[in-house]
Amino acid sequence: MANKEKLFTEFQVPTTQEWLDKIEVDLKGADFQKRMVWRTNEGFNVQPFYRREDLQTLKAVDSLPGEFPFVRGNKKDNNLWFVRQDINVDDAKVANAKALDILNKGVDSLGFKIAGKDISAEFIATLLDGILPQYVELNFSTCQRHCVELAEILVAYFKQKGYPLADLKGSIDFDPIARMMKKGKDTTPVLQQAKPLIEALTELPGYRCINVNSVALNNAGAYIYQELGYALAWGAEYMNLLTEAGIDATEAGKRIKFNMGVSDNYFMEIAKFRAARLLWAQIVKQYEPQCDCACQMHVCAYTSEYNQTLFDSYVNLLRSQTETMSAAIANVDSIVVTPFDKPYETPTEFAERIARNQQLLLKEEAHFDKLVDVSGGSYTIEHLTDAIAQEGWKLFLSVEEAGGFLAEAQKGNIVNAINESNTKRHADAAKRKEFILGTNQFPNFTETSDGKQPIASSMCCGSAEAGEALPALNTARMASEFETLRLATEKAKKQPIAFMLTIGNLAMRQARAQFSCNFLAAAGYKVMDNLGFKTVEEGVDAALAANADIVVICSSDDEYAEYAIPAFQYLNGRAMFVVAGAPACSEDLKAAGIENFINVKSNQLGTLKEYNAKLGI
Repeated sequence: MANKEKLFTEFQVPTTQEWLDKIEVDLKGADFQKRMVWRTNEGFNVQPFYRREDLQTLKAVDSLPGEFPFVRGNKKDNNLWFVRQDINVDDAKVANAKALDILNKGVDSLGFKIAGKDISAEFIATLLDGILPQYVELNFSTCQRHCVELAEILVAYFKQKGYPLADLKGSIDFDPIARMMKKGKDTTPVLQQAKPLIEALTELPGYRCINVNSVALNNAGAYIYQELGYALAWGAEYMNLLTEAGIDATEAGKRIKFNMGVSDNYFMEIAKFRAARLLWAQIVKQYEPQCDCACQMHVCAYTSEYNQTLFDSYVNLLRSQTETMSAAIANVDSIVVTPFDKPYETPTEFAERIARNQQLLLKEEAHFDKLVDVSGGSYTIEHLTDAIAQEGWKLFLSVEEAGGFLAEAQKGNIVNAINESNTKRHADAAKRKEFILGTNQFPNFTETSDGKQPIASSMCCGSAEAGEALPALNTARMASEFETLRLATEKAKKQPIAFMLTIGNLAMRQARAQFSCNFLAAAGYKVMDNLGFKTVEEGVDAALAANADIVVICSSDDEYAEYAIPAFQYLNGRAMFVVAGAPACSEDLKAAGIENFINVKSNQLGTLKEYNAKLGI
């Protein structure tokens, strides 16, 4: 065609101010900053919309995939990643059979966790029998003092089998600093093995052996900017140690691997990995490596354990699916999906199968592996990438100015900072400032634990290193205190019954009854909603007939002045009395002897603990 039609030319492009003016009209006087601006935990605000003009000062948006600074990924023509599954190896032959089985079910990356006492040539030969390492990424984790021995055995085994050593991909998880923070013991003497480990793997150039396990911070409740900033400082610490030990900067950069967590903050996590590659490339560049490929950050992403729950555990699938999507869209190199049942049992074959298939669906049906940096150019994602990079860089610089990551870890400052975040997030969950679907928000009213009990995280094998005790990471999941409360309720002789005495204004009583049912069911109480009562006496009689332990009056603020005190007096202490809301007449109600109020500002966890105590649980 000689003339190419230009679409939408008849429409005028609105300016940013016109958009803001329209929003102000629609808000009808409400505060724009409070209603529309997202105040993140990362230290910056997110606007409700972005335009091309917001990205004009961002240099990273002009880069291409596969090119320095790799913000858009390390690959140019695809977004393939390794589908990884980890195996705890107790018996080499059993683990080998499992590995061969899951390789036929879509996995192309294996992670073996082996006890240090088991490391031997015979054990490794049995474990890897029938596995072709030129087609499968192999990753090994063992006690830190046995990593060099393991490397030497692997090289000898691969050479004896005649495998193409230059083509093999994998890793050995050497990271004494992570052990220090998880176990609370100073492991710095083990760092001396870093250079011998790299030298032992000289003939395996595709094996990364110096690991940054910031996933440990993620599983301890770190905020996104904290994991990013600390991971960068962690990696820089290893670059310093290696180059000072005489390892060439190019070799050092190519031997470092990042194992990072990914939470369910969908867009922020996409941006985190993009920002991580951008900043890591800049850091390694300062060591003047011989090629830009040494500046590439290689990441294995683990879906988070911190937000997983024991109750309503199938919701864990929703969490890990969005997390997997974030990691895949962000162009990571491999992904481990945490099985949904991990909080309360050794993952079953079914749970592991679902975890594998979550990745395979994204590849085979959603085609996430076909597009490079699909989020590139998104005004919001590009802004988030820049904003998170700035906050992560600030934290990185503060660690460097304090003497570096190792020094800060030895002082306990890193662990203390993460544990403070964990404490704050638990407090926010208690107040429902952070929602945990199925736990503190919309719990399953009829669910029971069926004997499920939370299990503790596994620790590193082998004996603890000697030395002065350091603070250790607190890995208590965000839902753990609610689960403890609910499990205690289950053990009670009688399941408490919370009865909704709904009366007065239809809309308000329904809204407050729904809120109260969700609020109280989080403790495992049996909640009974009702259509409404004509009088408070009728409602109280119905509650007592239902053998209620708690009676919650649900009405409008104005009507509480009329209904609450008569209902309380008629109940006469035969059950706990609760007012749903924070009415203006609260002081009058308290003067009449009413003690219990629940509303959106209540500390849900603290209130429920108090109620359990009053009920003798």
